[in-house]
Amino acid sequence: MKQLDLFSHFDELSLTTYLEKSVPKNITIVLTDNSTIMMSFKTSGNSVSLRLHRMFLSAGREVIDELVDYIKNKSEKTPLIRNFINKNTHTLKKKPLRNITCLHRGKRFNLLEIFNKVNSEYFDSTISSSITWSTRRPKMSVAKRTLGSYSQDMDLIRISPVLDSTRVPAYFLEFVVYHEMLHAFLKNEPCNGKRTVHTGKFKRHEKLFRLYDRAMTWEKKRWG
Repeated sequence: MKQLDLFSHFDELSLTTYLEKSVPKNITIVLTDNSTIMMSFKTSGNSVSLRLHRMFLSAGREVIDELVDYIKNKSEKTPLIRNFINKNTHTLKKKPLRNITCLHRGKRFNLLEIFNKVNSEYFDSTISSSITWSTRRPKMSVAKRTLGSYSQDMDLIRISPVLDSTRVPAYFLEFVVYHEMLHAFLKNEPCNGKRTVHTGKFKRHEKLFRLYDRAMTWEKKRWG
């Protein structure tokens, strides 16, 4: 019978004490609600400055021991930490929408109609994110990399108004919306405490868009 791990919850002091005995170095811990970088540290001489998402206070000893190994050798793999983060993403605090008004109707396209169409066709209408036209109009020179964005903290998709044009085919805008909805569907997969955005899994799903090749061809022709 496997013995229960009674050492499964920490406070800031007990975690600091445990790490200092295990590393061993002088440890300074800053607990954060940062939902993008869950774990980072800097070493200076005999001191380590460690930033951790506060979810780690509920981590078991095996996870913390893997953190110890990672601090000692940054090239160490961290499967237990990655699994722990994946299982505890529900603890991440969502930032309020800050009274953002979602703008759906553009001069040509209605984003909510496109969102609902894509949601039904590809996601079985399971995506509940908000969507809006961005209020910032980027310069054309940077338009390609600012066509859309997804904020996981706010569960909000923003689409660049450069796409609200008669020059843009509807299928391409649908693809951009689909791309951002994929971020909401798959989430950003943590790797060594950091979120990886366009993973192999993400790219495979991206190619499931029915007009993927056509959209890529148009994008390349339009922006090069």
